Amino acid sequence: MSTTRFRKFSRDAKGNFAVMTAAIASVLALGIGYGINVAQLSKVRSNLIGALDAAVTSTARDLTTGRIAGKDARASVEAFLMANGSADFIRPGTLALESIVVDTSASTVSARAHVDVDLLFPVFAAGNSRRIAVESAALYSDKRIEVAMMLDVTGSMAGQKIKDLKSAANAALDAFLAGQDPAKPRVRVAIVPYADAVNTGALSNVVHVEKGFTTGEPPKLDDPVAAAAAPDKCATERKGSNQFTDASPYAGKVNRDYRLAFCPKAALAPLSADLSSLKKAVGAFAADGYTGGHTGIQWSWYMLSPKWRDVLPKAAAPADHDAKKVAKIAILMTDGEFNTAFAGVAKGKDTRNQAALSRSHAEKLCAAMRKDGIEVFTVGFMLKEAGAKAVMKACASPDSGPITHYFETSSGAELTEAFLSIARNVERLAVTK
Repeated sequence: MSTTRFRKFSRDAKGNFAVMTAAIASVLALGIGYGINVAQLSKVRSNLIGALDAAVTSTARDLTTGRIAGKDARASVEAFLMANGSADFIRPGTLALESIVVDTSASTVSARAHVDVDLLFPVFAAGNSRRIAVESAALYSDKRIEVAMMLDVTGSMAGQKIKDLKSAANAALDAFLAGQDPAKPRVRVAIVPYADAVNTGALSNVVHVEKGFTTGEPPKLDDPVAAAAAPDKCATERKGSNQFTDASPYAGKVNRDYRLAFCPKAALAPLSADLSSLKKAVGAFAADGYTGGHTGIQWSWYMLSPKWRDVLPKAAAPADHDAKKVAKIAILMTDGEFNTAFAGVAKGKDTRNQAALSRSHAEKLCAAMRKDGIEVFTVGFMLKEAGAKAVMKACASPDSGPITHYFETSSGAELTEAFLSIARNVERLAVTK
């Protein structure tokens, strides 16, 4: 063979290219298949984690609200997991809940689940199936919850706004109370509608009806003091040394200022788990009057205070303060600036032109409530005045993590969602605090 022919032969690489192309194609196919498997398994793991997290969280929430007992936890997790865990690539019968533990001492629910996945790209002897196992845990609480909802029924709420409020309040009541054992409720709610004053409804002998202008101490509940005939069931602010406290009426009744010109028809409803009776109280709302917001705050505090236990119906008696066993919540709502006050307003002065004084009273009462361990949420409904927004922000408890305490809403739908968000946040606080 000549040198020239040898050189041509040595340069002929057509066969080599074919071999190399086949080898590279195999490697590429293997790499693509491996990538497909990794993506598949990653998606399945993500879906399974999401489903198990949701199942455990839902079960913990139901344990917290008392909707289920500890013995029902496995069935709850399993049902939720099976209903929501049939993601892509999961064949029927391959998903299983391995274990669930309800730790009553740590107040946790933990679970482990697995799924057997058929690989889209089986790799030689490695097999065509993989088992993916994941774990999840969530906190729950058996803490009791007491909620006082202060709701604006003033004249500016007339028309669609009072309808929106009724709808939002009823949605909140459903969120707080639905699914409970009525014989052993974990959550009770009080309703405190307000305008110039608060109608105390069925409560008896806790209001001091003034005969004329006074700045002194009101009589105590058991003092044999002749009182003026009561024209209605309304109360304004408490006067005297207990004005910004939750002291029992035995320490001093709550005043009904002689200048009060309007008493709302809707009466307060003390703590109750009776959903129908509370909705009936909401249904009685009618919009009229001015905005004595701090008086509504005052009575919301009383409905949560164990110091008022002896003058409230037995079923409505507030529990003792115990941060580990009881969560006390105040929800304060207004559609405008507080503008009506009596305590501290001189004789002959207009009680319905007292925005600065009403705001000052409100902020003092809110600060005292927070100091007393009450978590305060506030909701502004179509607020326009800067002062109205300022007092709602000042009254709200500080935000903690993702939990918001102050809400501004501009429609009925937003008002409802604000109340539902508060209900969800209260559940979270019952677990985390």
